[in-house]
This record gives sequence, structure tokens and C-alpha cells, in this order.
Amino acid sequence: MKVIEYENYESYLGKLIDVQHPLDYEEFHDPRSKNIYADKLLLNPGLYLKKNETYYIMCRKGTLSRKVVRMLTFYGYDVVLVKNF
Repeated sequence: MKVIEYENYESYLGKLIDVQHPLDYEEFHDPRSKNIYADKLLLNPGLYLKKNETYYIMCRKGTLSRKVVRMLTFYGYDVVLVKNF
């Protein structure tokens, strides 16, 4: 699993996706991120992601994003866990 620190995200190219619940996202999020709830993303990743692009996955606590990164990596997507948000 590829992992970067949140504070280092600026130096990477790729889309930042926050997988927390939309209500939690409204309460607290990085303004550069796009919210795609984990359940929706994992049910149909091809609707939201392309396999030839890199995506940076985050959530507030890190537990949900870790699960999502593991699954998407298994499905063949280029994803990176952003930790310590």
C-alpha cells in the first residue's frame, strides 16, 4: 500500500478524494478534495475512477480510507493513502 503524509500532499499530482460520509465531509474537509462516500466508490469504482490515473484517498480518521485503498489496489487502481489529516 502506498502512503503519504497529508502535509506532503502538495508535492504530488493526482486527485484528492475524501471517502467519509457526506455529513461528516460537510463538517470538516480539505477544500481541494472531492467527496465520494466509500460505499458508493467501492460498489462501482469504474464510475468514478480511471485505472491509468493516480488518486489520493483520505478521510478524517484514516480507518475508512485505509480500507478503500486496500480494496481499490486489489481492483487494480493506482491509489495512495493520505494519512494524518
